[in-house]
Amino acid sequence: MMNRTELIHQIKEKKSFLCIGLDTDIKKIPKHLLEEEDPLFSFNKEIIDATKDLCVAYKPNLAFYESMGHKGLISLEKTIQYIPDNIFTIADAKRGDIGNTSEMYARTFFEYYHFDAVTVAPYMGEDSVKPFLNFKDKWVILLALTSNEGAKDFQMIKVIDQMGVSTERMFETVLKTSMNWGDDENMMYVVGATKAEMLKKIREIIPDHFLLVPGIGAQGGSLEDVFKNGANADIGLLVNASRNIIYASNGKDFAEKAREEALKIQQEMQGLMFNDSNS
Repeated sequence: MMNRTELIHQIKEKKSFLCIGLDTDIKKIPKHLLEEEDPLFSFNKEIIDATKDLCVAYKPNLAFYESMGHKGLISLEKTIQYIPDNIFTIADAKRGDIGNTSEMYARTFFEYYHFDAVTVAPYMGEDSVKPFLNFKDKWVILLALTSNEGAKDFQMIKVIDQMGVSTERMFETVLKTSMNWGDDENMMYVVGATKAEMLKKIREIIPDHFLLVPGIGAQGGSLEDVFKNGANADIGLLVNASRNIIYASNGKDFAEKAREEALKIQQEMQGLMFNDSNS
């Protein structure tokens, strides 16, 4: 379990707000690992060993493990058990359903796998999110403004009020409504790095919450822009990188190359933290 104070401490101690996405695809990992008894875990173990001093969070994407059936879920469980206790763990599961189903999802990720946080879709409203918030020292990371192309289909639509006036965009309504369900001790928000220009507006609405920011690296988002527009007094950011770190090489040097990529990002983060008033 990791509360807000402990997470902030890790960020300051490691001079990093890097989250590494363990989107481990059996078809992309180095071929020599396929000879191992558990290729997914063998890959993850080496990535963790190579990067654990450079990041403050790991984020396994559940789809990559569920696609392998029960073997993949065993790999996931072993991975979570292997991650050091002082590193924040996020289940990138994007769950969200009616109350009793959400209760089961919450038990799965918080009681069985012992993740610190889980990503949740807010579309079904408060009763689909509340069951996740009932767990002490656990976090809900609510989808707010994502980095994918289709984000514009709903998230950017202008909301019409009862007077027929266009007032705000859908993602702003999500932020303003959901911030009353929990607080900055148990809720974070996903905001894509490719939407960095929106971060100032988002910070006006939720100045103190942590933001999980995917989209740097392979998706082209700028770390400097994210920091400039999204950092608060506690940094308040977990910036995720996945493919550009874990697939930096498909040879036997994959872990070494992953470390090199993670170190580049960590050093850029350190520079931003200590060249800014947030230091």
